[in-house]
Amino acid sequence: MQRIYEPENLLEGQLLVDMLASEGIEAHLLGQHLLGAVGELPAGGLLGLLVCDADAKRARQLIAGYNAAQPVTGDEPESYLGVLLC
Repeated sequence: MQRIYEPENLLEGQLLVDMLASEGIEAHLLGQHLLGAVGELPAGGLLGLLVCDADAKRARQLIAGYNAAQPVTGDEPESYLGVLLC
């Protein structure tokens, strides 16, 4: 297993685990249970995404694509230009 990415927070970490799973890559979120101890532990580097060695290259490519994504412009009202509406 390789640690391929450090998510900013638990939400991003779980989103990436689910995104990788949708692409057939099993990923594990390391350190999610340590977040309750922030204040007593160093704040950075607690979370990490782990994948099998064979999937590491593809997983890094998918995460790079995720990080490079830009909002898609569409039929949003002019007052919401460049804002994602969910």
